[in-house]
Amino acid sequence: MNFHEYQAKDLFAAYGLPVPRGVVAKTADEAVAGAEELGGEVWVVKAQVHAGGRGKAGGVKLAKSIDEVREIAGNMLGMTIETYQTGGLAMPVNEVLIAEGIDIDQELYLSVLVDRANKCITFIGSAAGGVDIEQVAAETPDKIFSVEVDNTEGLQPYQCRKMGFALGLTSKQVRQLTGIMQGLDRLFREKDLSLVEINPLVVMADGNLLALDAKINADSNGLFRHPDLVAMRDVTQEDPTEARAAQHDLSYVTLDGNIGCMVNGAGLAMATMDVIKLNGGEPANFLDVGGGATAERVAEAFKLITASDGVKAILVNIFGGIVRCDLIAQGVITAYQEVGVQVPVVVRLEGTNAEQGQKMLDECDLEITSAANLNDGALKAVAAAG
Repeated sequence: MNFHEYQAKDLFAAYGLPVPRGVVAKTADEAVAGAEELGGEVWVVKAQVHAGGRGKAGGVKLAKSIDEVREIAGNMLGMTIETYQTGGLAMPVNEVLIAEGIDIDQELYLSVLVDRANKCITFIGSAAGGVDIEQVAAETPDKIFSVEVDNTEGLQPYQCRKMGFALGLTSKQVRQLTGIMQGLDRLFREKDLSLVEINPLVVMADGNLLALDAKINADSNGLFRHPDLVAMRDVTQEDPTEARAAQHDLSYVTLDGNIGCMVNGAGLAMATMDVIKLNGGEPANFLDVGGGATAERVAEAFKLITASDGVKAILVNIFGGIVRCDLIAQGVITAYQEVGVQVPVVVRLEGTNAEQGQKMLDECDLEITSAANLNDGALKAVAAAG
């Protein structure tokens, strides 16, 4: 689950991290009122969307008067933003953050993430923060520093000092960075997060550190423990099909191909997409209906898959362990009729009562083709998709 910048900053502030003052606005009038409340002569108007790279897409602008605040906010609200992080989606801007202007001396980068390779939490920092941090990482990886946090000992002050020295900070700034990293560590663990990013973490003209921007991703598997985080969810920033799938406890990810996939089990779903690719096809989605798939979930899965105009064929790949294949076959037939599927469907069943299920599919008067195995199913789906 992703969060808006202002939501992430609220969480930062709750854990003692320094953040600039800001006001969220849904109209140009609210933006003006926010700027007047903040005071000063310079404000930053920032579009609130779930994506990085907003600045290059026109989602971050400087206003030097109240009239400019009104004009910029009015233009941003209602627009859509598409960046390299939106996966081809155009995100709607329903809110803007009016932030106080900050006199910046230097931009740094700081993040904390789940390091699967080292099986721990790792902090990553760079003295070359800002909008081009990805380019810095690709072209000059020596400017990227990391600190691995031992799962037993936890984050230690000396590790924070190590990061501070690597970033070229003064003794005072290193102490501030230590507080920031310790706050991030508590936030990360207590809220079951998967990524926290501050880009930029700025050194202000007075020498103090400030989290100028904030990005947070939470582990969806831990959200049942955090109703406060769930309340922050903004479904307008999500793929509509993926949001609908989540309502039915289906794991769905939209892709760019033309072969819809319906599979039970995440590992089997990944293997199914691989085999489609190996046979010259392109999967249109990742869809895991779960080990306890039912006729109702199968029907909903068909609705999700066929919602895309780009789907030219559907490959159903079910391993009947917990669930019986004859029940899945009946679910496929029922769903096909109820949904009104207009594209060819290839079904591969394996496991409990697979033969009965295949017989039901072969005898039904529908455009459903049974497959002997996964590779056979992939070949037939690729051929059906043209």
